Amino acid sequence: MTAIRMVGFDADDTLWRSEDYFHAAQDEFERIVGGYVDLADARVRERLYEVETGNLAIFGYGVKGMALSMVEAAVQITGERIAAADLHRIVGIAKDMLRHPVELLPGVREAVEAIAAEHAIVLITKGDLFHQEAKVRDSGMAALFRRIEIVSEKDDATYLRLLQEFEVGPRQFAMIGNSLRSDIAPVLRLGGWGIHAPYHLTWAHEAQADVAPGSERLQVVQAPAEWPAALCRIAEGVPR
Repeated sequence: MTAIRMVGFDADDTLWRSEDYFHAAQDEFERIVGGYVDLADARVRERLYEVETGNLAIFGYGVKGMALSMVEAAVQITGERIAAADLHRIVGIAKDMLRHPVELLPGVREAVEAIAAEHAIVLITKGDLFHQEAKVRDSGMAALFRRIEIVSEKDDATYLRLLQEFEVGPRQFAMIGNSLRSDIAPVLRLGGWGIHAPYHLTWAHEAQADVAPGSERLQVVQAPAEWPAALCRIAEGVPR
């Protein structure tokens, strides 16, 4: 049997909605830029993604970085013809996203509480510190977690550092999250366990990960209600 001592949870699109709002923001961005160029010919979606990913090392993840990238992309795509009023509209998109209330996904609270009754749990999320702190606070779930970690990147080095701080070995740790790149792949590489909870929308950057679908240390579940059972399967060594 596998003794899981600690369970980590992702936040955005695992516990509450997030990518829905980013997609809606991108749609609004395209409507604004579409007033200056033909959307298909200008490759607006692709060029925005290129600017966003190119800026990750500078701005990091989150709404504020996205907003700055949208402004930069809008200036580039329109050949510097975009009006100040439309740039102001783009800034307004970001403000609306930052003010959006936290909406827990169905069944999340019950599932997290059930797991917290059996395991030490931690929250590991990345993004803008101020915004992520606000979302954790407004979720009403902060008290359930032993630790809340808001990091700039979720990679092998970050998880290794956190596990050392938690005094938990990789094989004693399971991570639950929607992102293969950020939540699952690094933990599997370290020798830990992953519970992939796919969300109906995923940013292309987060879907890029080298994870073998049949990995014996990976469970794939479709609903939060299935998370406790997935942990039991890991503990008992039962295949998916």
